[in-house]
Order: sequence, then structure tokens, then C-alpha cells
Amino acid sequence: MSELLNEFGQPLGRSVEGWAGASEPNRESIEGRRCRLETLNADKHAAGLHAAYSESPDGRSWTYLPYGPFDSEEAYTEFVRGILTLTDTYFFTIIDSTSGAPMGVASYLRVTASMGTIEVGHLSYARVLQQTPTSTEAMYLMMKRVFDEWGYRRYEWKCHSLNAPSCAAAKRLGFRFDGLFRNHVVAKGRNRDTAWYSITIEEWPAIREAMESWLEPANFDESGRQKTRLTDLMPDSAGKAHLAEIDLA
Repeated sequence: MSELLNEFGQPLGRSVEGWAGASEPNRESIEGRRCRLETLNADKHAAGLHAAYSESPDGRSWTYLPYGPFDSEEAYTEFVRGILTLTDTYFFTIIDSTSGAPMGVASYLRVTASMGTIEVGHLSYARVLQQTPTSTEAMYLMMKRVFDEWGYRRYEWKCHSLNAPSCAAAKRLGFRFDGLFRNHVVAKGRNRDTAWYSITIEEWPAIREAMESWLEPANFDESGRQKTRLTDLMPDSAGKAHLAEIDLA
């Protein structure tokens, strides 16, 4: 471990011994108990995804995304073809393991393997996937690959600061609040202040243990209701604010 001060008496960050970078992401399928994540394919998935999204009574699920809603299967299919040209974003379809039906989309993006940082984003869930154990499992599977297989140091979640469900979901999944980027982007002609959340490699083992315990079939009764909440299993630090949220004035 390196000294905390240099020869000038200035404080330094902790030493990261032997760091050689994380692995570049790939698009291999990820298998879980309740769902499977496979590379998004316009011909294979777009029609089913649009049908699933159309089960929602209105377009509120698209309010805080920079695109959507889509009024036809053709429009959504063309959109999917377009986003699949993004070489730096890794889109996955979330597939129900029992029915084989597509239920949503998630992606890895903003990847800097040399520094070990990667983001999860483009989350668009059909009504059938929202607030279910399957959606939690999908996020767990993506986290596990990032930390346990690819060796990343930081996993990020960013969302519109006004998107209360997304902010709550991040905290429930163990992400800690890092801060607010004001006037970050213009989306659909409106300002977006972006809330940043993250999980680090040091925090991951306790979060992984909590998620695996919560996802066990024994944690659900015959009606599918949870017996123990995920937030009750998370370590005390999970979902809490980093120093960025503390008033330093």
C-alpha cells in the first residue's frame, strides 16, 4: 500500500496495486433462473417488444427516455435498427425464461475498460416486467457479469433527476447517490438534470449476497409475494449518499 501523503505532504488516493484494466464487454447471452438476456435483434425481438410495450395504458414509461413512445411496430423496429448501429453501446433483450417472450431492453454503455467504469442504461421495461423479481434478476445478472467476469471497479446508473421511480430503483438495488449534474442534457426539448449513482467493486460482495438471498425462491410465498424486502437485506451503506450529497459550506 502506498503512503497517503507524497513528498510534498499532499494527500494521495489509495494505491490500486496491479491494476491492468477491465475486460472489454461482449454480447454473450446471460442466463438466469427467471430470465435470459440476449443481444437485441430487430428481426427477432422488435415485434414482441412493441406488443409488450403496447400493453401499457399510456406512454408514461417513455417520459424520461430521450425517445419513444412508438405508435407502430414498424416505427419501433426502425428505431431498433438505428440504435444497433451504436458500436459503443451493448443492447440486450430481457426474455422470460418460461414463455420465451421479450419483456424489455437494457444496455451497457459509456465503457472505459482501462479505468474500470461502465454504465447500465436504456432501461425500457414492458408492464409485465415492471416491479417484478424478474426485473431485479436481470439487473443482478448484469451487475454480476460486470464485476465478477469482466473485473470493473465502478458500475454507474444515471437518470433524470425528476424520474422518481428510477431514482428509487437505483437505491433499492444498492446504488449510492454520487451527485447531481445540473443542465446536463436537453432531451425532447427540455432540460434534464441528471442524478448519478454508482456501485463500486468494494461494495459489490455485500450487495451480491443480498440480491442472491432475495432472489431465492424460498423468499417468495405461493402467491409470489416477497417475505423479506431487498432493502432489508442490503448492507447499511447501500443506497446511501456519497460525500457529494453532503453540504460542505
